[in-house]
Amino acid sequence: MHCTRFARPLLATALLLSSALAQALTLAPYSAQALAKAQQAGEPVALHFHATWCPTCAAQTKVLKAMQADAKSPNITVLVADYDKEVALKKQLKVQRQSTLIVYKGATEKARSSGETQAEALTTLLQSAQ
Repeated sequence: MHCTRFARPLLATALLLSSALAQALTLAPYSAQALAKAQQAGEPVALHFHATWCPTCAAQTKVLKAMQADAKSPNITVLVADYDKEVALKKQLKVQRQSTLIVYKGATEKARSSGETQAEALTTLLQSAQ
């Protein structure tokens, strides 16, 4: 009897925490399959065209990682595409600069930005997919 009385609140807390974690920003490497899966499911997803030599990209990554640790961050997966290797993807999406973020809700482009490093602006950009 005591187990049930204590187990229910613990289970409810665990469910709330897991749902909060499931709604956090996720960073993952780009793959065509991951993008297609997210878009087909109608999920919020963003592409971050990142170059290892780009200081602006490094600043963006720092902000995105901080957002990843914040439970209040937008519920979105950010797929990190290698700016130097994803030549066909850049051409297809008309990306002309590293540090470009393209935000989608499913397959619909909702917002695009290049060079932005401010946390508030990046949050607003990513929230456009909600």
